Amino acid sequence: MKALILTADEFEDSELLVPYYRLREEDLTVDIAAPACGTVRGEHGYKVEATRSVADVQPGEYDLLIVPGGRAAETLSDDKAALRIVEWFLEQHKLIAAICHGPLVLIETGLMEERQATCHPSIAFALRSAHAHYLNREVVVDNHLVTSRGPADLPAFMREVMKIVHRLRGARGQ
Repeated sequence: MKALILTADEFEDSELLVPYYRLREEDLTVDIAAPACGTVRGEHGYKVEATRSVADVQPGEYDLLIVPGGRAAETLSDDKAALRIVEWFLEQHKLIAAICHGPLVLIETGLMEERQATCHPSIAFALRSAHAHYLNREVVVDNHLVTSRGPADLPAFMREVMKIVHRLRGARGQ
């Protein structure tokens, strides 16, 4: 299986790093995509290398999309190439996991109507405005969509993501 983490400068460090290393621990190939290839800096100073630009990503190469929060989500919600990737995952019913401010990118696709989700409480209004059902819980699973509120919810977030990953692997005989 192959995962894509979609990010930009000022990502929430733990929300990118925990999924990245947890997925790698399970032997998934994990690519990081940003508006441009190269070093991307977290809000708390951690640096990662984006090996793909969002404009070059072919979403069909991936089984799973992770969208961390932080200010990076605001940047990505204005990036047409990033929105194209998220739209593809939503339309194809592929696994998407977004945490904290990450759901902002999902909201901008216009495809969140009637979905159940959570996010950082400060942007709950945006989910409601998109006609999604906001639930103030540590993790919300709506079919192929997993959302969480923030760093404190990472254990529950990754537990649910990994349940789906294991189910998908089992269905493929991997």
